[in-house]
Amino acid sequence: NHTYKKIEIVGSSEISSDNAVENALAKASKSLKNLRWFEVVENRGLIGDNGKISYWQVTVKIGFTMED
Repeated sequence: NHTYKKIEIVGSSEISSDNAVENALAKASKSLKNLRWFEVVENRGLIGDNGKISYWQVTVKIGFTMED
């Protein structure tokens, strides 16, 4: 039996949406323990002057088990 806590954070990247998720998880893992799952809630990006994607932002919910 586990009890989970869920937080919502936003990761960013100039490379890809996947990289934005990875950046968010890497940052969260530095201060949170027992990370178990993530859920992508929102994808958005910035369109540069050249009409191409220049920046990604991805909102993720992260679930982790709470310690006793």
